[in-house]
Amino acid sequence: MLKNCFTIFSTPEIFDFLVFPDPVSKPLDNGQVCIRYINWFFFYKVMLKDFTPRLYQETILATCNEKNTLVVLPTGMGKTAVSMLLAIQRLKNYPKSKILILAPTRPLAEQHLNTFKRYLDVDESKFVLFTGMVAPDKREELWKDAKFIFSTPQGMENDIISRKINLEEVSLIVFDEAHRATGEYAYSFIAKQYNKIAKYPRILALTASPGSDVEKIEEVCKNLHIEDVEIRTDIDPDVKPYVQEVEITWVEVELPEEFLEIKGFLEASFRSKLQEVKRKGFIKSATIQNMGKKDILGLQAALHSELSRGNKDYEMMKSVSLLAEAMKVQHALELLETQGISSLYKYLEKLQTESETTKVKAVKNLVKDLNFKSAFIKTRKLYENDIEHPKLAKLKEIIEKEIKDKSKIIIFNQYRDSALKIKSEISKIKNIKAEIFVGQMKKGETGLSQKNQKEMLDRFINEEFNVLISTSIGEEGLDIPEVDLVMFYEPIPSAIRHIQRRGRTGRQKKGKVIILLAKKTRDEGYRWSAYHKERRMHTTLNKLKGKLGLKFEKQQPTLTKYIKGDGVKIFADIREKASGTIKELLEIGADLDLKTLKVGDYVLSHRVAVEIKTVEDFVNSIIDGRLLQQIKELKINFERPLIIIEGTRDIYSVRKIFPTAIQGMLATIAISYGIPILQTKNYKETASLLHTIAKREQDETTREFSLHGDKKPLTLKEQQEYIISSLPNIGPTLSKPLLKKLGSVKKVINATEEQLKKIDLIGPKKAKKIKEVVDSKYDQ
Repeated sequence: MLKNCFTIFSTPEIFDFLVFPDPVSKPLDNGQVCIRYINWFFFYKVMLKDFTPRLYQETILATCNEKNTLVVLPTGMGKTAVSMLLAIQRLKNYPKSKILILAPTRPLAEQHLNTFKRYLDVDESKFVLFTGMVAPDKREELWKDAKFIFSTPQGMENDIISRKINLEEVSLIVFDEAHRATGEYAYSFIAKQYNKIAKYPRILALTASPGSDVEKIEEVCKNLHIEDVEIRTDIDPDVKPYVQEVEITWVEVELPEEFLEIKGFLEASFRSKLQEVKRKGFIKSATIQNMGKKDILGLQAALHSELSRGNKDYEMMKSVSLLAEAMKVQHALELLETQGISSLYKYLEKLQTESETTKVKAVKNLVKDLNFKSAFIKTRKLYENDIEHPKLAKLKEIIEKEIKDKSKIIIFNQYRDSALKIKSEISKIKNIKAEIFVGQMKKGETGLSQKNQKEMLDRFINEEFNVLISTSIGEEGLDIPEVDLVMFYEPIPSAIRHIQRRGRTGRQKKGKVIILLAKKTRDEGYRWSAYHKERRMHTTLNKLKGKLGLKFEKQQPTLTKYIKGDGVKIFADIREKASGTIKELLEIGADLDLKTLKVGDYVLSHRVAVEIKTVEDFVNSIIDGRLLQQIKELKINFERPLIIIEGTRDIYSVRKIFPTAIQGMLATIAISYGIPILQTKNYKETASLLHTIAKREQDETTREFSLHGDKKPLTLKEQQEYIISSLPNIGPTLSKPLLKKLGSVKKVINATEEQLKKIDLIGPKKAKKIKEVVDSKYDQ
């Protein structure tokens, strides 16, 4: 038997490197044992280094190797290790293939890259990192020689659309934080394209918490073509030996009397807004007491939908404004109950300042509300007296007690303003060095680039500071070992986020979680919401696991799977890459080429270019003057330009603009410029129309065409009219009488304001504007 193994390996010396695993549980014939040890050899000796898989990882791997699998593992339990083991197996089966690992952010993608480099004995040149900082042409070049590609999904989506990379070569795609694969997120598009064209497709989806909503979980499974689910919790027998104990403590505080007074004023303001909406007949429920954010947003959406259909009912518009006021009061209540006076005061003061300059009626009316004014005055007094939420004092007390030599603490907090206050207060404690970890959006001095984020985490790991105060950016995928304590400044209603926060501790040793809660506030509701959602998540996943075989049965490959496109070539402006139209064109087989187009959004042939506008953008571009310039450029460069207006919204209800202005522009486009205007309902209809036009235009002799329109050169007369039409408020209609009266382009340019005024339809305003453009010094 062993000689057979040696024969396969070519040389018996290889046997010296083989250390057999535990004896098999039942007798196997020579061939089976040989295959078993050969497989084991490839896994544990040839590519892996300094890493021994855990039992549950190997068990999960068996499923992943056979089916597209969603793996749900607690944070810190080695989801990346499963992807690493599966990657080795796929490369063993398909040596010429590539492995693609996707993660939502650059730091996460880089984290996976470093893990693979650390544990795989592979030439470093075979690992590449794709992010937005790597130019598309460079990514295309790197792809050719790479074996392991680590990327953010947005960049990879662009590369797929522009066909810079070939998914056919990929034998495994890993989707980290797979719960994001809903709606229009790039994961869904990438999985669909991969499943359609890959020769040997295999998908591995990883998450610690896919959520509790049945429809969302099913959507994730459908979008990622999942065929099986592997779920492990802390109490599963094959996981339990590796799980460190995590002690969870809820610490309750009570709001002081001053807070309750402010709360009373805000609640009265909130109720008054909803009662007025109810009197107008738009709230049907018997009580408004239990209406929350979700209910208000739903009602707002319904009313906006009615208004967009052209229903200009005053009571309806007033109710929309009242609901906006109610939402602002609701946010103020949340800040008071869960955060503190500093955050609340800054928010109320911001509204007060905005009311002096804004045209938004909801803000103007809210600051006039008596209850709102009273809440603001009370809040200002507490702020001036440095009175804060009792959570802050409790937080300081806990940190003073828990901080030890070389211990690390993470404090999670929802709001940046609160994070700043927390840092200010706890930095007064002896031996505390704290930093704030936030996302890229700049606000004051709290924004961090992804590079800064990584640098800060490295400093935290290297013990340059010992308390990390993090907003939601730190909940997902942080690789910070040995965190001794995680604190929640507030409970959160999301099961996903609760699990992710909790998972920052108890990885390598016993951990502790402390959650602060304000009694008789929304904190209590959020606590139980997250608890029940987490329980529901595990129940849902187990039920779904049994249904997957029937519900998402794998499709057998067909000849159409390998068709790359129908040869219809379409140039698309690179700024359109995020649109549904681009993805739909790719789906129906168009050969797309993304370029920076000088004219139009799409070029379909040597004579057809298309400018696409949503209903809203069409109206906005009339107001800001873009549209007229765009149609001039279309007309001068292409023989058969086209305008497509996409959407079903009533064009006259978008902005406060006279219907005659819209009708005038439609007439100018269609009559003065001779450009057809077509309307589509949505991006799918737009894509279908573009593809149909391109196919008609591109017969066998014209399939290859230049990106630039090869319209016949303009006649001298047309060139003269074009130059004069570009003057302010002139256009093609008025250019002709100007030239006819004055005789030449030179004479029009040199004409005095008085001469211009005398020409029909010009008048003093147009004349003044023309001379301003012609005579003003060019300012570089």
